[in-house]
Amino acid sequence: MIANYHTHTPRCNHAFGEEYEYVQAAIDGGLQILGFSDHAPQFFPGQYYSRMRMRPWELKDYVQTVQGLQAESAGKLQIHLGLEVEYYPAIFAELVQVARDHGIEYFILGQHWNGNEEGHPYNGRPTDDEGQLKNYCHQVMDAMQTGLFTYIAHPDILHFTGTDKAYTRHIRKLCREAKSCRIPLELNLLGLREDRHYPTARFWEIAAEEGCSVILGSDAHRPEHVCIPEVEAAALNFLAPLGLTPMEKLELTAI
Repeated sequence: MIANYHTHTPRCNHAFGEEYEYVQAAIDGGLQILGFSDHAPQFFPGQYYSRMRMRPWELKDYVQTVQGLQAESAGKLQIHLGLEVEYYPAIFAELVQVARDHGIEYFILGQHWNGNEEGHPYNGRPTDDEGQLKNYCHQVMDAMQTGLFTYIAHPDILHFTGTDKAYTRHIRKLCREAKSCRIPLELNLLGLREDRHYPTARFWEIAAEEGCSVILGSDAHRPEHVCIPEVEAAALNFLAPLGLTPMEKLELTAI
């Protein structure tokens, strides 16, 4: 890998280490590009707030910290300022405006929940509900159609335990939309190193059939996760039989 665009910070409440440690790990690992993309704040109505993302008032410090590292690392490492975003249609416009006001360079889509989160199912839990699969795919496709996402993180996060026929029908639509929108799909290295339910072979078989582009993403929640050669090698071995070769770097989609 020469680029990783999927890096977190402790503001999301489930990552560890200081930002400069992630930068040093990237330099030590031979990366040329490091993108910070911590879980975006969301502007939920009422009192609801999940604890897996930064709060709105933390965004300013996040931006200033990453921008400071950009200046310090000039000539050694190219650093980009992004956010990992769930597409929640009812509150998306406010997030986009706030991100633009703060100088955020790019979004990656990480659709962890259906709907607008509160009271809706988490996509990583096993389900044989075809309706949830269908809703997930439509929500991801709607997000792609905004033209504001650089790539789709862990696109196979929906843990569907139903039939291959149903899975193929809906995931093929998602993959065709990604190909049409020219949006890469991420082979998520966190899933590999933690032996999660993703990456899942049946998703990537369909993605290969549809000619989708793929990018590797470290999804680093600790500095030592930024570059792990053994996990990268496992990812390449996973993709090779499918005829998929990851892109080395991306053009960021401006928000």
